[in-house]
Amino acid sequence: MTEIAGASKVRLSDTTTRVFERLTADPAVRRAFEFLEADNDRTTDEQIELTEIEAPTFEEGEKGRAFARKLSDLGLEQVKTDEVGNVFGVRRGRGTGPALAVCAHLDTVFPRGTVVKARREGSRIYAPGIADDGRGLASVLTLLRALNEAGLVTEGDLVIGATVGEEGLGDLRGVKALFAARDDLDGFISIEPGAPDRITYLAAGSKRYKIVFRGPGGHSFGSFGTPSPIHALGRAIGKIADLEVPHEPKTTFNIGVIEGGTSVNTIAETAGMIVDMRSTSQERLERLEADVLELIRRAAQAENDRWRRPNAITTLVERVGDRPAGFQRSDSEIVQAAAGAGLAMGFRPILEGASSTDANIPIHLGIPAVTLGGGGDFGGAHTLNEYYDPTAAHLGVQKILLTLLGLVGLAETTEPLLPRRNADPA
Repeated sequence: MTEIAGASKVRLSDTTTRVFERLTADPAVRRAFEFLEADNDRTTDEQIELTEIEAPTFEEGEKGRAFARKLSDLGLEQVKTDEVGNVFGVRRGRGTGPALAVCAHLDTVFPRGTVVKARREGSRIYAPGIADDGRGLASVLTLLRALNEAGLVTEGDLVIGATVGEEGLGDLRGVKALFAARDDLDGFISIEPGAPDRITYLAAGSKRYKIVFRGPGGHSFGSFGTPSPIHALGRAIGKIADLEVPHEPKTTFNIGVIEGGTSVNTIAETAGMIVDMRSTSQERLERLEADVLELIRRAAQAENDRWRRPNAITTLVERVGDRPAGFQRSDSEIVQAAAGAGLAMGFRPILEGASSTDANIPIHLGIPAVTLGGGGDFGGAHTLNEYYDPTAAHLGVQKILLTLLGLVGLAETTEPLLPRRNADPA
């Protein structure tokens, strides 16, 4: 056993250690590594090309079509765009191993009309979306080229592509649709910007609500005594702000947007807010959700009671986000594979805390999943000054390649580390 310390500890089994010793010694794998290093500049150019296609959440179609063409050109079979806009194809193995999905996401947080033209300053490339998730999309393509160039034959199938709706109010709609439509995926890797030593394996869930208080409105002097939606909103915000939540499991809340009113001397007819709640525990998340919704109900009632006007203030409650939380063991096969691949390359694997990525959905469903960094340096994510530095970025995709080969098995070299969920009992 090899023990690696991180946010949690992972103990590599002897089997995992042997798999990566064999993979790193394999001549074809070494050729793939060499190709990925040589392909770094081309990958960066392709990253810029894809980033310069606008793809706000819910408007990913143009970029999806371009990405689908690239997948087909690289020989991927059955490249299809599903009903929500996900783009996936299959690179078949020998049919004796698990099926592993490897993907990035097409959408960015930037609205239509954002200037996404890339500019270079020294070693950095600046453009909104260049890292998140331009790096992930480019990583998927260079990985596929490396598999082809080195002639690597896997035991299991690779389901390769890109999802939609990963960001913000997209609410992971792409990966939700992917797992709703098929039950043949045994594991999942999502690629985001980031260093190759980091492994995200825990899922932070979130609930998001748009709340609108409605009332009759009126003149601030002439209609004084009419219940005010803004006052009801204030009551709700004050009560929510006083909520006590646990530090462990980490549970948070935030009111990020408030709106309402027309003038200083008008009792508003509407007032609203958007509430974000998160937790690494699904149970605590649902408890917080119930508490917040109850406080909203009480706030409306308190404003009505204050002026003895029953039912004057009503509420519209719309859930606009629901990302489930999830947990998997730090010594699970997929975490061991990601850690073992990094260790074989000389990295000290770091197990990250929970976050929200496409991997949330499979983790919540009990399907092994991790989010891995595509390499390179980046900063300013989700801002107009987002940048990416491709220096030594090939190390990230080399680590992902090694991880996926460990999971699905390399023909004539290693058996898969990832178990098949629906395999017939022996």
